[in-house]
Amino acid sequence: MTITLPLQPQEEARLIALAEAKGVSTDALIREALEAILRDASTLLDAGVSERPTGAALVVAMQASPFKEIKLEVPGSPMRVRDVAF
Repeated sequence: MTITLPLQPQEEARLIALAEAKGVSTDALIREALEAILRDASTLLDAGVSERPTGAALVVAMQASPFKEIKLEVPGSPMRVRDVAF
């Protein structure tokens, strides 16, 4: 199968530069990314993630993320409350 992916010139240049920096061909770089996507998809499917998203599916997806070092916590702050007269 052949898949065509139109790229902007700057995107193509970045891919070429990244491949050169890693010492691989652009085809090998794209293949590596595709394998990671397919591996993550297999992890989700093996975990029983259905086509209808659930909270459990989100947890599985976050655990399968290659970016585990990213913190998604929102800094808490006290909520402003106004006085209410009864």
